[in-house]
Amino acid sequence: MNTDNSGDKKSQYMERPLRSLNALRCFQMAAQLENFSKAAEALCLTHGAVSRAVRSLEDDLGSVLFERRNQRVYLSAAGEKLLAATERAFALIDDATREIRKPAQENLMRVSCEPTLLMRWLIPRMPAFMASHPEIPVQLIAGGGAFSFSQGIDFAIRRNDFPWAAGMHAHWLFDEEISPVCHPSRVADWTLAGADGLQLKADAPRLQSATRPSAWRTWAEQSGMSAAQGDEQVFEHFYFSLQAASAGLGLAIGPRQLVRDDLANGLLAAPLGFIADGSSYYLLTPEPIGEKGAAAQLLTWLRQAAKN
Repeated sequence: MNTDNSGDKKSQYMERPLRSLNALRCFQMAAQLENFSKAAEALCLTHGAVSRAVRSLEDDLGSVLFERRNQRVYLSAAGEKLLAATERAFALIDDATREIRKPAQENLMRVSCEPTLLMRWLIPRMPAFMASHPEIPVQLIAGGGAFSFSQGIDFAIRRNDFPWAAGMHAHWLFDEEISPVCHPSRVADWTLAGADGLQLKADAPRLQSATRPSAWRTWAEQSGMSAAQGDEQVFEHFYFSLQAASAGLGLAIGPRQLVRDDLANGLLAAPLGFIADGSSYYLLTPEPIGEKGAAAQLLTWLRQAAKN
């Protein structure tokens, strides 16, 4: 029997609760970035996982949260209302968790870094920082795109390819430089000598990333060369395209910092050299960094690590 008591489980006014906070996180990131693929990379998930999470919310609510047009997503009126509530709710949760954290963690520096840069550049170099600065504990967190310092993050390493929130302080780390890369054994197969040096063959297979769909176009515009026009494979995450390149499946656009270790180890080659693509990476902080202190030491080390 149904009742009219809203607190009764059998109440006719009782509404079904949302299934998952993870689904709300997926929705929030997709809404902020207006792109499911970028949201997936930021959350270290697949595009399909984010899409299913958003679909489950839409099914629960009985409302469309996004309008999908021209390979982009835009919030509907219902989506805008849910985003505002979600951001307030997660901010309250983040504030509470910061207060609950143990005092022993007060000196811990939590650094958020884009997943591919974290995996291929920062993590391999962190033992050197820990050895030279054992008094500075660092926790590395994978994350990309928009974020808030209220989410338990002290610092963030990001490329300036999206708007940053007001009040953030940006400290330059290095300029992005890119080049087509492939397995060294395939260089002769996919390049040819031209009047101005090596060129890509027109039928060279191209590896693309859904999270950087304009990478090949940017390289072609900045270099003045023609992009590869052979068979194309598209991967959900940027690091998959680089792994495919090192396996000999084709040419991928490789940022210098992400491929420098593979170049040094002979797993990849960059036969055409690197060019700046106009973007840069920054260390983002809630407050300015002074000349002394742990933050200053981290900033100095990151800049040096990018040079060496």
